[in-house]
Order: sequence, then structure tokens, then C-alpha cells
Amino acid sequence: MRIITALALLALSAAPAFAGAAEAKSCAASLDANGQLIFNSALPQVSPTADLRAVVTATTKSLVTSGQVPRSAAKPAAMAAGQCLKMAMQ
Repeated sequence: MRIITALALLALSAAPAFAGAAEAKSCAASLDANGQLIFNSALPQVSPTADLRAVVTATTKSLVTSGQVPRSAAKPAAMAAGQCLKMAMQ
């Protein structure tokens, strides 16, 4: 689970500047199935004041634990989803 936390940190630090919901959804369309699942599961919790790292980490852990996202795919999927989610925070 520490890997997921580390991946969330990387996703946030590499994310582009805020771009808005439309850009976030456009970004999410290019994600693989696991990334889209993480994005769509976390999106309702994202707001300008949300702790994005905590949201992505908790969402990814939940999806891995429930077997919806393979553990081996969690890191790259969460990193990519985090980049798109950051755009939605505007």
C-alpha cells in the first residue's frame, strides 16, 4: 500500500496546471480501463479544497482491495488518473 501512496505523490507532482472539468474528462478519455475506473471513482470526491493525494490513494486502495484493479496495474493507473483529476480541481 505504500507503493500506492508513493504513486499518488508522483502523480500530483507531475500533474499539469489546473485546467477544468472539460479538460479533465478529455484527459480521462485517454486513460486505460484501470485509470478510467480510478478517475471515475475519485472524481465525485474532488473539489478545489480536497486533498487529491488522499483521494487518489484511498480510491486506488479500495479498488485494489475489491479486486477491480490489479495490484500490478495500480501504480501507473493511479499516476495517470491523478494527472487528470488535478485538472478537475479548478
